[in-house]
Amino acid sequence: MKYTHRFRIAAPPHAVAEFHSRSSSMGAITPPPVLAIIHQAPEILGEGDSMHFTLWLGPIPVRWHARIENVTSLGFQDRQISGPFAKWIHRHIFVPLADGSTEVVDEIEAELADSWWKRLLGIGMWLNLPILFTYRAWKTRRLLRSPLQAASKEAR
Repeated sequence: MKYTHRFRIAAPPHAVAEFHSRSSSMGAITPPPVLAIIHQAPEILGEGDSMHFTLWLGPIPVRWHARIENVTSLGFQDRQISGPFAKWIHRHIFVPLADGSTEVVDEIEAELADSWWKRLLGIGMWLNLPILFTYRAWKTRRLLRSPLQAASKEAR
């Protein structure tokens, strides 16, 4: 299964990459009612780092272990080591645009697990990806608004 989401943000690629490299950003852009609890991860994620976290989907805890790979100034990927899917690779790509803004591209490649419970959980999570990534785009734009942009909008 493959899923792609794109959005544009009025921030330069280096700011977008820096934001996404912080392990705390995951919780900041996760939509309610889902809670993302990070159990173990460095503050700044780099090549080969691991994140251990739980996504609380209401009363259901979904434990996840991901490894950060292929880190460049224009993106990285997180690969599930253990979790609800048989395979999960999430590529974060930051495309510089001529006006200094960035197109953020999220590409996910996944396979459902064999166990009926994980398969059911995975289907539910997969079907909610459009909602998840629409929220993430909105929240990322809000969090990365530069003080100059905010002052310009307030002056109007």
